[in-house]
Amino acid sequence: MSAKTNTSQRKRPVQKGRRSSKTKTRKKNSGRWSNFSKFIVAAIILVLLSPFYYGYVLKTFTSTWQWIKDIGENPHYRSYSEFGIKIPKSYAIHGIDVSYAQGQIDWHKVREMKDEDVSISFAFIKATEGVLTIDPYFKRNWREAAKTGLVCGAYHYFRPKKSGKQQARFFLQTATVEQGDLPLIVDVETLDGKTPEVMRKELSAFVDHIEAKTKTKPIIYSGLSFYHDYLQGYFDDHLLWIAHYHQEKLKIRTAGSWHFWQHSDRGRVNGINHAVDFNVFNGDSSSFRKLLIKAN
Repeated sequence: MSAKTNTSQRKRPVQKGRRSSKTKTRKKNSGRWSNFSKFIVAAIILVLLSPFYYGYVLKTFTSTWQWIKDIGENPHYRSYSEFGIKIPKSYAIHGIDVSYAQGQIDWHKVREMKDEDVSISFAFIKATEGVLTIDPYFKRNWREAAKTGLVCGAYHYFRPKKSGKQQARFFLQTATVEQGDLPLIVDVETLDGKTPEVMRKELSAFVDHIEAKTKTKPIIYSGLSFYHDYLQGYFDDHLLWIAHYHQEKLKIRTAGSWHFWQHSDRGRVNGINHAVDFNVFNGDSSSFRKLLIKAN
C-alpha cells in the first residue's frame, strides 16, 4: 500500500518544451488573425471612402425608390414628377413646342432640365400665322433655343381661307432654315369655314412652294381627328406630326405613318412659366439625325 502511495504521489516532470510550443502557436495564430482583422477593417474603410461606393448606394436607393413609386403604374406610361405629366416610356427623344403663349423662356434652364431618362432634345417654335401675323416671341425663341444646342423647327399656323402660296411666301420671309434644323412645319387643324377640298387645295399650294424653295418637304401637323377626317390619304408622302393627348399610345389607323406625337398639353418645364406641349419622336437618334436639314 505504501509503495503504491509513494508512487502515486510522485510529481511528473513538467514538459516545458511542449507547453512552450503551444504558446508560440497560439501567439502566431493570434498574430495572423490580428493582421487579417486589420486588413478587413482597412478594406472596409477604403470602400466607405470610395466615391464608387456612394454612387452604388445612391443608384441602389434611387432604383428602389423608383420601384416603390411605380407600384401600380403602367410601366409604359409613367409619371414624371419634375415635368408634372405622364410620358410614354418607349421613346428616347423628347421635345416641346412653344409660341407667344409660353411668354419669355429661359432656354438654358429648359436644356438643363432632366427627370431620370427624359430631357428636352428638340423644340418646335411658332413663327407665323396666315399672311400677316408674326409670333412676337419667334425671333428670340429661334435665336436663344439654338444657342443651347436644342434642335429647332419653325412652324406656321395655316389658314385655309387664305392663299396657300401667299402663306408659304410669308412664312419663308420670317423663318429661314439652316443645316441641322428640322424641316419647316405647317400646322393645319381648322377648315376656317371652307370645304375640305378647298383646304386641301390651298395646303397643297403651301407645301409645294415650301418644298420648291427649301428642297425639303415640310412636316404636317394636325390633331388626330382632323387628320383622319380630312388629311389621311392625301399627304402620305410627308412627315407627320399628330396631336393626341393623355394616352398611352397614339391610336392612329396607320401606326407606322407618323414621326412626331404631341402627347400632352400640360407639361411643366424649368424656364417656362406656363404649361407647355410635350412631344416624342417615333425613332432612334440615327433616324432623327436623318430628318435634319443637310448642307447645300
